[in-house]
Amino acid sequence: MEVFMDDFSVFRNSFQTCLSHLERMWKRCEDTNLCLNWKKSHFMVKEGIVLDHKISKNGIEVDKAKVDVIAKLPHPTTVKVQS
Repeated sequence: MEVFMDDFSVFRNSFQTCLSHLERMWKRCEDTNLCLNWKKSHFMVKEGIVLDHKISKNGIEVDKAKVDVIAKLPHPTTVKVQS
């Protein structure tokens, strides 16, 4: 399991081990009265966006949608000189 601020990912090489870790994580949430947003939860996905990176069986990639937004920004037309 990896945790970053209010996001976490549970992953393992086997389905059974993944379920075991997921059960432990839910138990921790229950023990600490942490409420999960089920609308934002994803289970059993082959790929997903985590911390603005696409995670899949191919590894970690930059989210192309984010790159496209930056690529479409207008080029600067002025230069500010700092002294």
